[in-house]
Amino acid sequence: MVSKLEFGYESYQSEHERFSEIVYRLLLSNKAPVLERLQISFIRLGCGAVDVGMWIGIAYAHHVRELELNATSNNRETFRFPRSLYNCETLETLKLRAWVLVDVPSQACLKSLRTLHLHYVDYKDHSSFPNLLFGCPNLENLLLRHNQYYGQIFTIAVPSLRTLTIYDYNDEKDFVGYVINAPSLKYVNIHGFKALNCCLIENAPELVEANIDKSLR
Repeated sequence: MVSKLEFGYESYQSEHERFSEIVYRLLLSNKAPVLERLQISFIRLGCGAVDVGMWIGIAYAHHVRELELNATSNNRETFRFPRSLYNCETLETLKLRAWVLVDVPSQACLKSLRTLHLHYVDYKDHSSFPNLLFGCPNLENLLLRHNQYYGQIFTIAVPSLRTLTIYDYNDEKDFVGYVINAPSLKYVNIHGFKALNCCLIENAPELVEANIDKSLR
């Protein structure tokens, strides 16, 4: 009946079961009517897309509210999550971290999502990021942490957004950065940004506070 679960690859080792099987078995045995929080940290080579797809399917069947997925890669290859990740009626918080390939070929459907964190992820193409945001009509808190040049403008057009935090450690001279169009935005926190002219606040009439720190913290 536990409603908050955390699985870490280093903490769940067994001679008889693979990590993915342990997670699968324990998720199936969980009887909580609502899964408040699920965090899974795994190594890419030890878990396939089918494994992660089953985890996500079970979590969504348990009406998960907060989902955090941390992928580690031994060969520096990114992990592509099943597209079902971006389609859930109950999910309120989604956090993706490291070696994750965000691949959203069409509009996502995350109607209840209020908080989205993307830490050092990669993007399949230039449409994946806007497709993800467009499918989050009630998004209020967005955190982006980037450290490479993606070759695209990140347009943040979210009418419901209230808090935006960006950490960007890219130092490419041709970096074109971010365009912010968020009429409900109240708080902006920007860190890093070695490149010039990398952030344009195009529309934020409700902005109350903006903190800009060029140090890389």
